[in-house]
Amino acid sequence: MPATVVVGTQWGDEGKGKLTDLLAKEMSMVVRYQGGHNAGHTIVVDGEIYILQLIPSGILYEHVTPVIGNGVVVHPGVMLREIDTLESKGIDCSRLRLSGNAHLIMPYHEEIDALTERRLGKNKLGTTKSGIGPTYADKANRIGLRVQDLLDPKIFRQKLDVVLKEKNNVLAKIFNRLPKQADEIASLYLDEYLPRIRPLITDTVNLVHDALEGGEHVLFEGAQATFLDLDHGTYPFVTSSNPVAGGACVGAGIGPLHINRVIGIAKGYVTRVGSGPFPTELLGDEADQLIEWAEEFGSVTGRRRRVGWFDTVMMRHAARLNSLTELMVGKIDKLDQFDVIKVCVAYDIDGRVVRDLPYHQSELHRAKPIYEELPGWKSDLSSAYEPDHLPKEAHDFIELLQRECGVPINTVAVGRARDQFVHFAASL
Repeated sequence: MPATVVVGTQWGDEGKGKLTDLLAKEMSMVVRYQGGHNAGHTIVVDGEIYILQLIPSGILYEHVTPVIGNGVVVHPGVMLREIDTLESKGIDCSRLRLSGNAHLIMPYHEEIDALTERRLGKNKLGTTKSGIGPTYADKANRIGLRVQDLLDPKIFRQKLDVVLKEKNNVLAKIFNRLPKQADEIASLYLDEYLPRIRPLITDTVNLVHDALEGGEHVLFEGAQATFLDLDHGTYPFVTSSNPVAGGACVGAGIGPLHINRVIGIAKGYVTRVGSGPFPTELLGDEADQLIEWAEEFGSVTGRRRRVGWFDTVMMRHAARLNSLTELMVGKIDKLDQFDVIKVCVAYDIDGRVVRDLPYHQSELHRAKPIYEELPGWKSDLSSAYEPDHLPKEAHDFIELLQRECGVPINTVAVGRARDQFVHFAASL
C-alpha cells in the first residue's frame, strides 16, 4: 500500500506545488489533507503559470484523481473560481473529489478573521484573513457546518440559524457590525454553490482506502509547513491545523502504517510571512537582494516575505517531527549571485552552543545563528539537468545540508519550470 506524504519543512512557500507536481505524475491519486485557500502552490508548465489554492496539484495530470480530504476547510466560492480558471485553460476538473466531512468556510468566518486581526494591532498574527482560523475553531467547538450538510437543506438551514445567532452577537457587540442574514447565506450556498459541487462530494476515506488496498500510489500533500503547525510550530504565529506528516492520517482518514515514504520540501534558504521568531533572518540590502532575485512575494496575498539563510537546526527538528525519508531542496538557483552563502549549523543562546531547536519560545527569540560559510558558485544553474552540470560549490552546499540535516537529498530544483530539476543518488 504505497502512500507518500509531502510536507513543507520550514515556514511554508518552499515550492511544494512544483515538487508535488513532479511526484504526481507517478501517482494515481493526490490528496490534500489540511489547510484551506490561504496558501498557493505555483506550477509552471510550458510557460503557463498555475496557482492552486485548494485543488490538489495532481489536477494537471489526466490520470490522477485529485481529492480534497476531510481535514481541509473549504470555501466553495474560491474552489469554484479555481475550477473555472483551470477549465478555461483546458484542464478537466470533473475528476476532483471533495470530502463530505470537510468543513465549510462561511461569510462570518472571513469577517471575524479580518476584524480580529485588525483588533490585535501590533500583536497581529499575520493571517491571510481568509476565515481559516475561525472555521477550525468552530470545528473544534462542534458548531461548524460541513460539506455534507449542504446535501440536506433542512439540516443546513437549522444549523446555520443556530450558529448565526452566536456569530451575529459577536459581530454586533464586539465589532459593532451589522448582522449576517441567514436567507442570503443559505441562498448563496444552497442555490449557487451546491448545484455545481454536488457531483464532487463523496466519502473520500473509502475512496482513498480502495486506492491503497488496490496497490495504487497515493500522494498526500499538505499546505503551509512544519513550523506553522498548530502544535509544533512557532506558536502563536502558526496556522490552525497540522501540516506535519502525521496530519495526513487525521486529515485523510488513513492509519500510519499505510505511509512508507515522507518527503520533506525545503528551499535553499528560508522564508516566512507575518510575525514570529526567525533566527537567520536577513535585513537591509542583503535581504532586498534575495527578495528581488527570488521574487519572494506571496502567490496568493502578494505580501513580501521575510528571508534568511538555511537553518539546519530547524531542519533536524523537522526531520524528527515528520520521520523524513528524504529531502527535496528547491530554489537553489536563487542563490546564484551570492559571493558567500551561509548555512546555520547551531544557535548561540546566552553563550551556549545549541544544536537542537529550543522548546521554549523565549530562548528561540534570543537565538543567534552560528554559521558555516561557503563560497558561492556565481554561475547560472537554471540549465543544469544532471549532477555533473552543477559546479563544485553547489555540490558542497548540498552535501553540507545533507550532512547537517541527517536526511538524504535526492532532488534539487534549479528553476520554476516543471522540468528544471537535478536528480542524484543521495547518501549520508
